[in-house]
Amino acid sequence: MIPLRPNIRNMTGYVPGFQPRDEQRWIKLNTNENPYPPSPRVRAAILAELGEDGASLRQYPDPPSTAAREEAARLYGFDPSWVILANGSDELLNNLIRAFAEAGEEIAYVQPSYSYYATLAEIQGARVRTFGLGEGWDLLDFPPRYEGKLFFLTNPNAPLGFSYPPAFIEELAGRVSGMLVVDEAYADFADGNALALVKKHENVVVTRTLSKSYALAGMRLGLAVARPEVIEALDKIRDHYNLDRLAQAAALAALRDQNYFRRAVEKIRTTRDWFSTELRVIGYSVIPSSGNYLFATPPDRNGRRVYDALFARHILVRHFSDPSLSHGLRISIGTREEMEATLAALKEIG
Repeated sequence: MIPLRPNIRNMTGYVPGFQPRDEQRWIKLNTNENPYPPSPRVRAAILAELGEDGASLRQYPDPPSTAAREEAARLYGFDPSWVILANGSDELLNNLIRAFAEAGEEIAYVQPSYSYYATLAEIQGARVRTFGLGEGWDLLDFPPRYEGKLFFLTNPNAPLGFSYPPAFIEELAGRVSGMLVVDEAYADFADGNALALVKKHENVVVTRTLSKSYALAGMRLGLAVARPEVIEALDKIRDHYNLDRLAQAAALAALRDQNYFRRAVEKIRTTRDWFSTELRVIGYSVIPSSGNYLFATPPDRNGRRVYDALFARHILVRHFSDPSLSHGLRISIGTREEMEATLAALKEIG
Protein backbone atom coordinates (compact mmCIF):
# COMPACT_ATOMS: atom_id res chain seq x y z
CA MET A 1 0.00 0.00 0.00
CA ILE A 2 1.22 3.51 -0.78
CA PRO A 3 2.19 5.00 2.62
CA LEU A 4 0.02 8.11 2.61
CA ARG A 5 -0.63 9.87 5.89
CA PRO A 6 -3.96 8.53 7.22
CA ASN A 7 -5.58 11.98 7.40
CA ILE A 8 -4.71 12.66 3.75
CA ARG A 9 -5.96 9.24 2.65
CA ASN A 10 -9.27 9.71 4.45
CA MET A 11 -9.97 13.40 3.90
CA THR A 12 -12.43 14.87 1.42
CA GLY A 13 -10.90 17.58 -0.72
CA TYR A 14 -12.38 21.05 -1.11
CA VAL A 15 -14.81 21.31 -4.02
CA PRO A 16 -14.70 24.72 -5.78
CA GLY A 17 -17.60 26.18 -7.72
CA PHE A 18 -18.47 24.56 -11.05
CA GLN A 19 -16.37 25.89 -13.94
CA PRO A 20 -18.06 25.19 -17.31
CA ARG A 21 -15.74 24.50 -20.22
CA ASP A 22 -17.97 26.46 -22.59
CA GLU A 23 -18.05 29.62 -20.51
CA GLN A 24 -19.36 31.81 -23.32
CA ARG A 25 -22.71 29.99 -23.21
CA TRP A 26 -23.30 30.78 -19.53
CA ILE A 27 -24.09 33.68 -17.26
CA LYS A 28 -21.57 32.73 -14.59
CA LEU A 29 -22.57 33.98 -11.14
CA ASN A 30 -21.29 31.15 -8.96
CA THR A 31 -17.70 31.97 -7.98
CA ASN A 32 -17.82 35.68 -7.04
CA GLU A 33 -15.64 36.70 -9.97
CA ASN A 34 -15.51 40.31 -11.07
CA PRO A 35 -17.64 40.81 -14.20
CA TYR A 36 -15.33 43.52 -15.54
CA PRO A 37 -11.80 43.11 -16.90
CA PRO A 38 -8.82 44.27 -14.85
CA SER A 39 -7.27 47.66 -15.38
CA PRO A 40 -5.85 48.12 -18.89
CA ARG A 41 -2.57 48.82 -17.18
CA VAL A 42 -2.43 45.16 -16.16
CA ARG A 43 -2.38 43.93 -19.74
CA ALA A 44 0.21 46.55 -20.66
CA ALA A 45 2.40 45.56 -17.71
CA ILE A 46 2.23 41.86 -18.58
CA LEU A 47 3.15 42.52 -22.21
CA ALA A 48 6.00 44.79 -21.13
CA GLU A 49 7.30 42.09 -18.80
CA LEU A 50 7.15 39.53 -21.59
CA GLY A 51 8.95 41.77 -24.05
CA GLU A 52 9.19 40.98 -27.74
CA ASP A 53 10.37 37.40 -27.33
CA GLY A 54 9.37 36.43 -23.77
CA ALA A 55 13.02 36.07 -22.79
CA SER A 56 12.37 37.40 -19.30
CA LEU A 57 10.56 34.15 -18.48
CA ARG A 58 13.84 32.24 -18.56
CA GLN A 59 14.84 33.98 -15.33
CA TYR A 60 13.38 33.43 -11.87
CA PRO A 61 11.13 36.17 -10.46
CA ASP A 62 12.01 38.47 -7.57
CA PRO A 63 11.59 36.16 -4.54
CA PRO A 64 9.92 38.67 -2.15
CA SER A 65 7.85 40.43 -4.87
CA THR A 66 9.47 43.67 -3.71
CA ALA A 67 7.81 46.23 -5.99
CA ALA A 68 4.25 44.94 -5.50
CA ARG A 69 4.84 44.49 -1.77
CA GLU A 70 6.05 48.08 -1.45
CA GLU A 71 3.09 49.38 -3.45
CA ALA A 72 0.60 47.49 -1.28
CA ALA A 73 2.29 48.79 1.86
CA ARG A 74 2.12 52.36 0.57
CA LEU A 75 -1.52 51.97 -0.41
CA TYR A 76 -2.57 50.63 2.99
CA GLY A 77 -0.32 52.86 5.10
CA PHE A 78 2.21 50.33 6.41
CA ASP A 79 5.94 49.76 6.24
CA PRO A 80 6.72 46.97 3.73
CA SER A 81 7.93 44.79 6.61
CA TRP A 82 4.24 44.49 7.61
CA VAL A 83 3.11 43.15 4.21
CA ILE A 84 3.54 39.91 2.26
CA LEU A 85 2.39 38.95 -1.25
CA ALA A 86 1.17 35.45 -1.97
CA ASN A 87 -0.11 33.05 -4.58
CA GLY A 88 -3.71 33.87 -3.74
CA SER A 89 -4.93 34.49 -0.21
CA ASP A 90 -5.41 30.72 0.09
CA GLU A 91 -1.62 30.34 0.28
CA LEU A 92 -1.62 32.71 3.25
CA LEU A 93 -4.43 30.88 5.04
CA ASN A 94 -2.53 27.64 4.57
CA ASN A 95 0.77 29.06 5.77
CA LEU A 96 -0.83 30.70 8.80
CA ILE A 97 -2.07 27.31 9.93
CA ARG A 98 1.35 25.80 9.25
CA ALA A 99 3.07 28.57 11.19
CA PHE A 100 0.85 28.58 14.27
CA ALA A 101 -0.90 25.22 14.68
CA GLU A 102 0.88 21.93 15.19
CA ALA A 103 -0.81 18.60 14.58
CA GLY A 104 -3.50 18.10 17.20
CA GLU A 105 -3.80 21.79 18.07
CA GLU A 106 -7.03 23.68 17.47
CA ILE A 107 -8.11 26.29 14.96
CA ALA A 108 -11.64 27.69 14.70
CA TYR A 109 -13.92 29.62 12.39
CA VAL A 110 -17.52 30.75 11.99
CA GLN A 111 -20.02 28.31 10.51
CA PRO A 112 -21.09 29.10 7.84
CA SER A 113 -18.10 30.82 6.28
CA TYR A 114 -15.20 29.71 4.07
CA SER A 115 -15.18 25.91 4.29
CA TYR A 116 -11.62 25.70 2.93
CA TYR A 117 -10.31 26.48 6.44
CA ALA A 118 -11.34 22.96 7.47
CA THR A 119 -9.52 21.39 4.51
CA LEU A 120 -6.32 23.28 5.29
CA ALA A 121 -6.53 22.31 8.96
CA GLU A 122 -7.03 18.67 8.06
CA ILE A 123 -3.95 18.69 5.85
CA GLN A 124 -1.93 20.01 8.79
CA GLY A 125 -3.53 17.57 11.21
CA ALA A 126 -5.00 20.38 13.31
CA ARG A 127 -8.33 20.05 15.08
CA VAL A 128 -11.27 22.20 13.98
CA ARG A 129 -13.88 23.95 16.10
CA THR A 130 -16.75 25.97 14.67
CA PHE A 131 -19.03 28.60 16.15
CA GLY A 132 -22.53 29.05 14.78
CA LEU A 133 -24.40 32.29 14.21
CA GLY A 134 -27.29 33.55 16.30
CA GLU A 135 -29.63 36.50 16.11
CA GLY A 136 -27.86 39.58 14.81
CA TRP A 137 -24.95 37.37 13.67
CA ASP A 138 -23.52 37.01 17.19
CA LEU A 139 -21.22 34.02 17.73
CA LEU A 140 -23.00 31.23 19.58
CA ASP A 141 -21.24 29.78 22.64
CA PHE A 142 -18.07 31.78 22.04
CA PRO A 143 -16.07 31.66 25.30
CA PRO A 144 -14.88 34.71 27.24
CA ARG A 145 -11.39 33.62 26.20
CA TYR A 146 -10.77 31.43 23.16
CA GLU A 147 -7.56 29.43 23.65
CA GLY A 148 -7.11 27.95 20.17
CA LYS A 149 -4.13 28.80 18.00
CA LEU A 150 -6.05 30.60 15.23
CA PHE A 151 -9.53 32.00 14.79
CA PHE A 152 -10.60 32.81 11.23
CA LEU A 153 -13.22 35.51 10.78
CA THR A 154 -14.44 35.92 7.21
CA ASN A 155 -15.50 39.56 7.00
CA PRO A 156 -17.65 40.25 5.03
CA ASN A 157 -19.03 36.80 5.67
CA ALA A 158 -19.08 34.44 2.71
CA PRO A 159 -21.55 33.13 1.70
CA LEU A 160 -24.04 35.26 3.67
CA GLY A 161 -22.64 38.71 2.87
CA PHE A 162 -23.12 40.53 6.17
CA SER A 163 -20.20 42.41 7.72
CA TYR A 164 -19.03 42.89 11.31
CA PRO A 165 -18.06 46.43 12.35
CA PRO A 166 -14.48 47.17 13.49
CA ALA A 167 -15.65 47.52 17.11
CA PHE A 168 -16.85 43.90 17.13
CA ILE A 169 -13.58 42.69 15.61
CA GLU A 170 -11.55 44.66 18.15
CA GLU A 171 -13.50 43.12 21.01
CA LEU A 172 -12.94 39.68 19.49
CA ALA A 173 -9.19 40.34 19.25
CA GLY A 174 -9.14 40.81 23.02
CA ARG A 175 -10.89 37.49 23.55
CA VAL A 176 -8.64 35.40 21.27
CA SER A 177 -5.43 34.21 22.91
CA GLY A 178 -3.94 33.06 19.60
CA MET A 179 -4.07 34.81 16.25
CA LEU A 180 -7.22 36.44 14.91
CA VAL A 181 -7.14 36.17 11.12
CA VAL A 182 -9.59 38.57 9.49
CA ASP A 183 -10.16 37.19 6.01
CA GLU A 184 -11.10 40.29 4.01
CA ALA A 185 -11.47 38.73 0.58
CA TYR A 186 -14.50 40.97 -0.04
CA ALA A 187 -13.67 44.01 2.08
CA ASP A 188 -13.20 46.30 -0.92
CA PHE A 189 -16.96 46.07 -1.52
CA ALA A 190 -17.78 46.97 2.10
CA ASP A 191 -17.86 50.27 3.97
CA GLY A 192 -15.06 49.43 6.42
CA ASN A 193 -12.18 47.08 7.18
CA ALA A 194 -9.92 45.91 10.00
CA LEU A 195 -6.54 47.19 8.79
CA ALA A 196 -6.23 49.74 11.62
CA LEU A 197 -6.55 46.91 14.15
CA VAL A 198 -3.32 45.32 12.91
CA LYS A 199 -1.38 48.22 14.44
CA LYS A 200 -3.41 48.18 17.66
CA HIS A 201 -3.37 44.42 18.37
CA GLU A 202 -0.36 42.20 17.84
CA ASN A 203 -2.53 39.11 17.29
CA VAL A 204 -4.53 40.50 14.34
CA VAL A 205 -3.73 39.47 10.76
CA VAL A 206 -5.67 40.76 7.75
CA THR A 207 -5.66 38.79 4.52
CA ARG A 208 -6.78 40.18 1.16
CA THR A 209 -7.12 38.92 -2.41
CA LEU A 210 -6.84 40.63 -5.77
CA SER A 211 -9.15 38.03 -7.31
CA LYS A 212 -12.42 39.83 -6.62
CA SER A 213 -12.21 43.61 -6.56
CA TYR A 214 -9.17 43.81 -8.88
CA ALA A 215 -10.53 41.19 -11.33
CA LEU A 216 -7.38 39.05 -11.13
CA ALA A 217 -8.76 35.66 -10.14
CA GLY A 218 -6.86 34.13 -13.04
CA MET A 219 -3.51 35.44 -11.72
CA ARG A 220 -3.86 34.03 -8.16
CA LEU A 221 -2.73 37.04 -6.12
CA GLY A 222 -3.19 37.72 -2.43
CA LEU A 223 -1.59 39.61 0.41
CA ALA A 224 -1.51 39.80 4.18
CA VAL A 225 -0.90 42.64 6.61
CA ALA A 226 0.46 41.71 10.04
CA ARG A 227 3.21 42.48 12.55
CA PRO A 228 6.71 42.08 11.09
CA GLU A 229 7.36 38.99 13.24
CA VAL A 230 4.38 37.28 11.62
CA ILE A 231 5.38 38.39 8.12
CA GLU A 232 8.90 37.11 8.73
CA ALA A 233 7.52 33.70 9.71
CA LEU A 234 5.28 33.55 6.64
CA ASP A 235 8.25 34.52 4.48
CA LYS A 236 10.20 31.55 5.86
CA ILE A 237 7.65 28.94 4.87
CA ARG A 238 6.28 30.21 1.56
CA ASP A 239 7.60 28.89 -1.73
CA HIS A 240 10.64 31.09 -2.36
CA TYR A 241 9.40 31.95 -5.88
CA ASN A 242 5.70 31.98 -5.02
CA LEU A 243 4.72 34.73 -7.48
CA ASP A 244 5.86 34.49 -11.08
CA ARG A 245 7.06 37.48 -13.09
CA LEU A 246 3.74 38.08 -14.83
CA ALA A 247 1.77 37.90 -11.59
CA GLN A 248 4.09 40.43 -9.95
CA ALA A 249 3.75 42.79 -12.88
CA ALA A 250 -0.03 42.42 -12.82
CA ALA A 251 -0.24 43.05 -9.08
CA LEU A 252 1.86 46.19 -9.26
CA ALA A 253 -0.12 47.64 -12.18
CA ALA A 254 -3.49 46.84 -10.61
CA LEU A 255 -2.60 48.35 -7.24
CA ARG A 256 -1.33 51.51 -8.90
CA ASP A 257 -4.52 52.11 -10.87
CA GLN A 258 -6.80 53.07 -8.00
CA ASN A 259 -9.08 55.21 -10.19
CA TYR A 260 -10.01 52.22 -12.34
CA PHE A 261 -10.35 50.03 -9.24
CA ARG A 262 -12.74 52.43 -7.50
CA ARG A 263 -14.94 52.83 -10.58
CA ALA A 264 -15.28 49.06 -11.03
CA VAL A 265 -16.09 48.50 -7.36
CA GLU A 266 -18.72 51.24 -7.40
CA LYS A 267 -20.41 49.73 -10.46
CA ILE A 268 -20.64 46.37 -8.70
CA ARG A 269 -21.98 47.92 -5.48
CA THR A 270 -24.62 49.87 -7.41
CA THR A 271 -25.75 46.76 -9.29
CA ARG A 272 -25.76 44.75 -6.05
CA ASP A 273 -28.05 47.23 -4.32
CA TRP A 274 -30.39 47.42 -7.32
CA PHE A 275 -30.58 43.63 -7.63
CA SER A 276 -31.24 43.25 -3.89
CA THR A 277 -34.23 45.56 -4.17
CA GLU A 278 -35.61 43.77 -7.22
CA LEU A 279 -35.29 40.37 -5.57
CA ARG A 280 -37.31 41.54 -2.59
CA VAL A 281 -40.01 42.81 -4.95
CA ILE A 282 -40.54 39.27 -6.29
CA GLY A 283 -40.70 37.80 -2.79
CA TYR A 284 -37.12 36.75 -2.08
CA SER A 285 -35.51 37.25 1.32
CA VAL A 286 -32.11 38.90 0.88
CA ILE A 287 -29.43 39.41 3.52
CA PRO A 288 -27.94 42.92 3.24
CA SER A 289 -24.57 42.32 1.61
CA SER A 290 -21.17 43.98 1.90
CA GLY A 291 -19.64 41.71 -0.74
CA ASN A 292 -19.93 41.28 -4.50
CA TYR A 293 -22.66 38.66 -4.03
CA LEU A 294 -26.01 38.15 -2.33
CA PHE A 295 -27.47 35.31 -0.30
CA ALA A 296 -31.10 35.14 -1.36
CA THR A 297 -33.90 32.78 -0.36
CA PRO A 298 -36.91 32.10 -2.62
CA PRO A 299 -40.41 32.33 -1.15
CA ASP A 300 -40.75 28.52 -0.89
CA ARG A 301 -37.26 28.21 0.68
CA ASN A 302 -36.30 25.62 -1.93
CA GLY A 303 -32.91 26.79 -3.11
CA ARG A 304 -32.20 23.59 -5.03
CA ARG A 305 -35.33 23.96 -7.16
CA VAL A 306 -34.33 27.47 -8.26
CA TYR A 307 -30.70 26.46 -8.79
CA ASP A 308 -31.72 23.63 -11.13
CA ALA A 309 -34.11 25.88 -13.05
CA LEU A 310 -31.41 28.54 -13.51
CA PHE A 311 -28.88 25.87 -14.53
CA ALA A 312 -31.28 24.67 -17.23
CA ARG A 313 -31.28 28.25 -18.53
CA HIS A 314 -27.45 28.39 -18.52
CA ILE A 315 -27.29 30.68 -15.49
CA LEU A 316 -24.85 29.48 -12.83
CA VAL A 317 -25.31 30.44 -9.17
CA ARG A 318 -24.08 28.64 -6.03
CA HIS A 319 -26.22 26.25 -4.03
CA PHE A 320 -24.87 24.66 -0.84
CA SER A 321 -25.96 21.27 0.49
CA ASP A 322 -25.27 22.39 4.08
CA PRO A 323 -28.68 22.30 5.85
CA SER A 324 -28.08 25.79 7.23
CA LEU A 325 -27.71 27.15 3.67
CA SER A 326 -29.67 24.83 1.37
CA HIS A 327 -32.80 26.99 1.51
CA GLY A 328 -31.08 29.79 -0.43
CA LEU A 329 -28.61 30.68 -3.15
CA ARG A 330 -25.42 32.70 -3.28
CA ILE A 331 -25.57 34.87 -6.38
CA SER A 332 -22.48 36.72 -7.58
CA ILE A 333 -23.01 40.21 -8.95
CA GLY A 334 -22.35 40.39 -12.67
CA THR A 335 -22.90 43.22 -15.10
CA ARG A 336 -26.22 45.06 -15.05
CA GLU A 337 -27.22 43.19 -18.22
CA GLU A 338 -26.40 39.80 -16.67
CA MET A 339 -28.37 40.62 -13.55
CA GLU A 340 -31.36 41.82 -15.58
CA ALA A 341 -31.34 38.50 -17.46
CA THR A 342 -31.07 36.59 -14.18
CA LEU A 343 -33.94 38.56 -12.67
CA ALA A 344 -36.12 37.84 -15.72
CA ALA A 345 -35.31 34.12 -15.36
CA LEU A 346 -36.19 34.15 -11.65
CA LYS A 347 -39.54 35.80 -12.41
CA GLU A 348 -40.22 33.11 -15.01
CA ILE A 349 -39.21 30.28 -12.63
CA GLY A 350 -41.40 31.66 -9.84
